[in-house]
Amino acid sequence: MDQIANMVTSIKNASAARLPVVCVPYSKLKHQIAEVLRKEGMIGPVSVAEEGPQRVLEMVLIYQDTVPVINDIQRVSKPSRRWYVRHDEIPHVLSGIGIAVISTSKGLMTDKEARRQKIGGEVICKVW
Repeated sequence: MDQIANMVTSIKNASAARLPVVCVPYSKLKHQIAEVLRKEGMIGPVSVAEEGPQRVLEMVLIYQDTVPVINDIQRVSKPSRRWYVRHDEIPHVLSGIGIAVISTSKGLMTDKEARRQKIGGEVICKVW
């Protein structure tokens, strides 16, 4: 199973159900994705909790007057079909309203940062 797709689906479902917190199994990549979303103001604080023998990543969702900040989140690059782009091919999400999370040689960053640093990479997901 694709663990990033499970995280994306969990965030999307929790946002639609107006849940305050999302919990997903912990991994370094998921934690880095959550930190990029937190820095962009899409989600609230991110923490790692112990639930029995397993670590869990807890993300607080943000709402503005009961409307979720994250309207939609989509997994772009999949294990069956990876999507790599050069810095001049990085997609604009909803004409700059949303963000794309890019995995580069200098770590995970948003599409705007990758364009500014002129670094390409793998497009992980799009959020708006």
